Amino acid sequence: MNKMARHMKGFVHPARLIPLGFAGMIFIGTILLSLPLAGTNGHSVGLLNAFFTATSAVCVTGLAVIDTGASFSLFGELVIMVLIQIGGLGFMTFGVLFAVLLGKQIGLKHRLMIQQATNAFSTQGLVKLSLNIFLIAFVLEFVAMITLTLHWGPTMGWVPALYQGAFYAISSFNNAGFSLSPDSLSSHVGDPVVNTVVISLFVIGGLGFIVVTDILQKRRWRRFSLNTKLVLMTSAIATVFGVLFVLIVEWGNPATLGHLSITEKIWASLFQGVMPRSSGYNTVNIGGLMAATQFVFIILMFIGAASGSTGGGIKTNTFAILMLALYSVVRGRSEIRAFHRRISFDTAFRALAVIMISLGIVFTMTILLTITESGTDAQFLSIFYETVSAFGTVGSSMGLTPHLTPAGKVIIIITMFIGRLGPLALAYALAQKNKEAKFSYPEEKVLIG
Repeated sequence: MNKMARHMKGFVHPARLIPLGFAGMIFIGTILLSLPLAGTNGHSVGLLNAFFTATSAVCVTGLAVIDTGASFSLFGELVIMVLIQIGGLGFMTFGVLFAVLLGKQIGLKHRLMIQQATNAFSTQGLVKLSLNIFLIAFVLEFVAMITLTLHWGPTMGWVPALYQGAFYAISSFNNAGFSLSPDSLSSHVGDPVVNTVVISLFVIGGLGFIVVTDILQKRRWRRFSLNTKLVLMTSAIATVFGVLFVLIVEWGNPATLGHLSITEKIWASLFQGVMPRSSGYNTVNIGGLMAATQFVFIILMFIGAASGSTGGGIKTNTFAILMLALYSVVRGRSEIRAFHRRISFDTAFRALAVIMISLGIVFTMTILLTITESGTDAQFLSIFYETVSAFGTVGSSMGLTPHLTPAGKVIIIITMFIGRLGPLALAYALAQKNKEAKFSYPEEKVLIG
């Protein structure tokens, strides 16, 4: 007992180590991207721009204050690719890979860190899960890279096609949304190959590695875990709603779908409808969307992708739990049910805590941005959109990002960092050690509604 106490003495909880790990990667990325070697023509992009880009890459967001393709050299773009890959898959999973290759054992401390990073339910099977993450990512990114290379090779040349195929494969699967073109993927609005590859990558990446592994292992709906069923069901509903909303509302909008052919309208609606899940890419001008569509995107970006995925937001799992709890209260049920399973109220309280903390962060950052950007022509909706996009690590923008003031850039940097870690994880990381109550107060009723 004393031996274990000595072993655990000074043990830093994984919830505190994960933010430090991400901060360390951002620091290294900032130094590398601020070098003259990383900029075009040997000119540094500046420390603040490098800091913003490194944070956006590590947090797999995709917001950019400068044009990635025009402002960074090949070295700078390769640094961004590496930061995206490490930030998307998690630095702890890379640690597991290196430990396995070196034949080292994974101790309890590192298992707890992996559990925290992947949102796994227990510490069992985490090494296998980490290796599966690498396998899934490598296979999907490789297939996507080859597909895009074969598709682009005849027109742009095989070497540039291979490089761009690798860049977009990594950026898409990790839901980063970084683009080498200033118009994102607008030039491929009706391209079925590019649309299919990019959409498939960020949808799979947004499902979460635990869900993808569960699907590959069990293969039948009735055998899936409750978590997998909730993620798939919520994701499907959000996707169908987003696609149909864009198609109907934007059909005649000359700034978005109005000038496109019917086939291009369908592809554009599908791409933009799924985009708020956390991809950050766009094939039409986001600033030209109807205000109603932009507001719907804000809601979808706030919900985000699944827990343990490369996406952000409050997570589809969290949103599903809250909706189920609300349904149970309305129906007068004493328990929360889903797919013939019962969900504890403790889980519902955690979901509510995540949503309330997230709303508090978004509202606070939006208010701060309205102050820092008061001297610009920025509209409130674009500021609100930018904040939610940063928090949800989506990377979609109505065009405000390149025009942010230095103070505004810092606010977005903080928002992206919080959004990548997750508000509840950050709260745990900053909180003091929990103390059990030695007594309880008498209960009393309070009026509601």
